[in-house]
Amino acid sequence: MLRLDAATVRFGERAVLDAVDLEVAEHETVCVLGPSGSGKSTLLRAVAGLQTLDGGRVLLGGADQRGVPVHRRGVGLMFQDHQLFPQRDVAGNVSFGLRMRGVPRAERARRVADLLDLVGLPGAGRRPVGVLSGGEQQRVALARALAPRPRLLMLDEPLGQLDRGLRERLVVELRQLFGRLGTTVLAVTHDQGEAFALADRVVVMRDGRIAQTGAPVEVWSRPASEFVARFLGFDNVVAARVDGRTARTAWGTVPVPEGSPQGERRLLVRPGGVRLTAGERGWTVESRTFRGSRVAVLLRPVDGDGPPLEAELSLREAPEEGAAVGVEFRVEDVVVLGPDG
Repeated sequence: MLRLDAATVRFGERAVLDAVDLEVAEHETVCVLGPSGSGKSTLLRAVAGLQTLDGGRVLLGGADQRGVPVHRRGVGLMFQDHQLFPQRDVAGNVSFGLRMRGVPRAERARRVADLLDLVGLPGAGRRPVGVLSGGEQQRVALARALAPRPRLLMLDEPLGQLDRGLRERLVVELRQLFGRLGTTVLAVTHDQGEAFALADRVVVMRDGRIAQTGAPVEVWSRPASEFVARFLGFDNVVAARVDGRTARTAWGTVPVPEGSPQGERRLLVRPGGVRLTAGERGWTVESRTFRGSRVAVLLRPVDGDGPPLEAELSLREAPEEGAAVGVEFRVEDVVVLGPDG
């Protein structure tokens, strides 16, 4: 459905999109993740035709989009601020694209009613958009983007302005909706939870390039580099000397998965893979942070030598601050990281 071939955008001397290659298959939902300035929104704008490429190509359905204006690309756009027309009611907003394409009034009315049912706003066509909640406005914006039956739907931080509870509920609804419609989706977000819940595949960007791409469980389980690991929120990263099935680190000897790269490396231990023991008590509990059903416990070496270590435990398992504990590592939660590109 979509292919980027060495897509490049420059702002002065800086390449904000640096020879990016990316494919999105028919009916696939791909979420592009990255910190501010990583190039994810520029990528979306380049696909839509809102940003001119300085090099490379954007192909939709195999056709090069060079010189094709936005309204002829057959894509639907939905932005973070929804950009609804305040002077139009809900039906007027949803039907806007259909009216621009000359769709007859009766057919427009049927399509609007079907879409409002689909997004959970049945009978809301006459309501002014100004009285809608944030979640309702998001649903209207989605219906408007879907109305012309775009071959590719693009979402730019679609849930960014909503509170957490509503965001979590709507992301599940969106995934189910896209599955029913068979919609091809390219979304950009800085929210890892949103991307991992919505996507068939995630793309992590850094400095205009793709740092890693893969299924959500793959990227979460096996970050490709220290940058990706830290972007996903993992701070347990340490220098290591890998030799066979073990690694020597400032935290002591850590088991590594079979087939891990050898030599001087960076090592990730996910917090859930840190187990506290009653054995050699070389660590002190510095702090505890309550996180719902789990507790993040920050550990410091008793001798003060080496970086801190975070463990994630159940409330019942978490020791009190100041307690002396021992530590073991689960090999399935250890990742030998590749170099940062």
